Amino acid sequence: MCINVNSGCNARLDNTGGPNFGQKLYFCYNNQPAVYDQSGLIYDNAFTFSPATLYGNDTQLTECEVYKVEQRSTLSKLQVSIKEKPWRNVLWTAERRDELMESIRNYKPMLTSVSHVRILMIGPVGAGKSSFFNSINSIFMGRMTSKAMSGSAGTSLTTQFRTYPVKDGREGKPLPFVLCDTMGLEEQSGAGLDIEDISRILQGHVPDRYKFNPMAPFQPDEQKASKPASLQEKIHCVVYVIDATKISLMSDKLEEKLAAIRRKVNSLGIAQIVLMTKVDEACPLVEEDLQRLYVSSYIKTKVQEVSSRLGVPVSCVLPVKNYSQELELELNCDVLLLTALQQMLNFSDDYLDDVCHMESNPI
Repeated sequence: MCINVNSGCNARLDNTGGPNFGQKLYFCYNNQPAVYDQSGLIYDNAFTFSPATLYGNDTQLTECEVYKVEQRSTLSKLQVSIKEKPWRNVLWTAERRDELMESIRNYKPMLTSVSHVRILMIGPVGAGKSSFFNSINSIFMGRMTSKAMSGSAGTSLTTQFRTYPVKDGREGKPLPFVLCDTMGLEEQSGAGLDIEDISRILQGHVPDRYKFNPMAPFQPDEQKASKPASLQEKIHCVVYVIDATKISLMSDKLEEKLAAIRRKVNSLGIAQIVLMTKVDEACPLVEEDLQRLYVSSYIKTKVQEVSSRLGVPVSCVLPVKNYSQELELELNCDVLLLTALQQMLNFSDDYLDDVCHMESNPI
């Protein structure tokens, strides 16, 4: 229920009673799980609420969550000034979108032995890995598509390792990259994607459509495992997909899991990027106008927070909005998504350049 605040009294912790509202409305009294109303005993009416609605017929407290709700106008004033200088520069034009699409079409991996780069998407359940592929596919198809299963279920909708090529239009040629989708990460052991599975994916041993088993990591064929995969089969760029609305809620266990994955990726020298999704849901100002993304101080703090938590440079954190409920393509979404994809191709080239240098100069 919603409790209206009639004065400036704040929630506080009373050592003798428990959490309460301005010494007026108790959800715990004398360390006992009971709702206790002190109306008429202390202070005037600081809060407006219905005891019958609040209590019902059961005063045994099982859970109490307290939220502060602010008006959008107040948030907007705090988060941005229209005249504020953007902290990143973006050209929100159709010309820029077309330029990015043409650059991606004409991209060629720097090594002739690699015909297309492989980009691996890793992230918690529901962060938007599959939605990113669907969004990129939609842009090049010129209409909304839903090839990869996506949604907001509590557990991962992706149960297989999938490699998704993207065509340049319905009858067009495959573009020079493949997006690899994985099962979502979960904090519990024995649930979600296993770190050992990720290690084998990175090294090119897991086939397309392999079905993950959280209780047992993938075991490659002995003959195949005995020889290294080709550079074409390996992963060339890793993208961590993180929900902007849940960064502060990330558990220690999930953070430790991501850190372990990063250590493995680092050991292989693979380029890494963070895709910060759902920026429109995180900031009301951005929800109103996506072009305000890079003048939102709130989004900037989220970029800095995810940079700190995952241990990646701020420049490697790219905020985007995936297509989710739209029926038509939108210019601003396209520009952000294509900019992120272009950076993934650039980072893949950095990895291939490093491999080429090592092969030319063996230790």
